[in-house]
Amino acid sequence: MKQTINEGKNLAVISYLTFVGLIIAIIMNLEKRNTFTSYHIRQMLGLVIMLSVSQLIEKYLNSWLGTVCWFITFACWLYAFYHVIIGQKKPIPYIGEYFQDWFRNVR
Repeated sequence: MKQTINEGKNLAVISYLTFVGLIIAIIMNLEKRNTFTSYHIRQMLGLVIMLSVSQLIEKYLNSWLGTVCWFITFACWLYAFYHVIIGQKKPIPYIGEYFQDWFRNVR
């Protein structure tokens, strides 16, 4: 387990560095299929969707509500980024397990 984390940690960190980093991590993880990296790629995919939804809410529904959603997304990103740095597979509270389920085919 520790070896899997050490091998996949760099790519997992890259996945959290913007949308481009996510794409790079997905492509580079296609070869080795590291489970630690895949776990964090799925978390970041969910965060990208949360960010997109917050932007849609801000633009079309209510700018204050969209801003609140953006801050929630940012807090979730900080939480996930912290756990990838320390080498843990800990889901984002309340929604992280859903991300793992929804994106289970992303390896």
